[in-house]
Amino acid sequence: MSDRQRTPTAIVLLSLLFVLVQWGPDWAFFAVIQAVIAAALWEFYNLARRRRWRPQRAFGLVLALLVGATFYFPAFNLNQALCLSILLSGAYFLIAFNTLEKTAVFPPAFALTLTGAVYVALPTNYLYWIRLGHGQAHLYFFFGVIFLGDTGAYLIGKAFGRSKMAPIASPNKTWEGCAGGLLFALIAAIVARFLFFPAVPLFRAALTGIVVHAAAQISDPLESLFKRAVGVKDSSNLLPGHGGFLDRIDSFLLAAPLFYYLIRYMWR
Repeated sequence: MSDRQRTPTAIVLLSLLFVLVQWGPDWAFFAVIQAVIAAALWEFYNLARRRRWRPQRAFGLVLALLVGATFYFPAFNLNQALCLSILLSGAYFLIAFNTLEKTAVFPPAFALTLTGAVYVALPTNYLYWIRLGHGQAHLYFFFGVIFLGDTGAYLIGKAFGRSKMAPIASPNKTWEGCAGGLLFALIAAIVARFLFFPAVPLFRAALTGIVVHAAAQISDPLESLFKRAVGVKDSSNLLPGHGGFLDRIDSFLLAAPLFYYLIRYMWR
């Protein structure tokens, strides 16, 4: 992926993200998150279908919306959504998988449809809770740590990377790049703390930045394992120079829930 493609796409995406976070009403922010989840989940299912595991894409999107609804409607909690999802999945697959050919791929189809919806939808919706419960500044802290940390990992890894971090999942990731990412994430956390959260102890803000980006550095190659399993480099080519939507939110999948609970319980 060349910088000629990456840079314009990054500028557009970051500009849209800023406008949405800063001025978008809560319902619009939530709706855009659901749209991004739908696009990323569709890509996830398409990866699995390359191996002919046949996850049910449209039905999986319904399950993802059920999970998302628990973040928007307080009366509908996650336990209820998961129980309903399992019940609906049982009924759906009993009706849809009614031939010997289909039953041969029933286990991976059932598992990937259900767990894929939870894997993508559950953590991504925490971005909505972060904004709703804590405000835009906390999202700027989070995105700053993730994006600047990723930049540091790329620059340091490219210049000094020697020791492979996860050679099967992400051959280009190195421990040197990992250290660079944590250093840049620390810098981003300190700057964001002085700009937005002067009352938060510096040590807590710095530790949050390091821990959150460490989670992101696990989340990224974890998503890459799905792509390696089916022999592709990107989840899609919808975003020039950046792959697909799943590639863009992969760092959030472990980092967003962790950040939410850190600021909820550690920043008091």
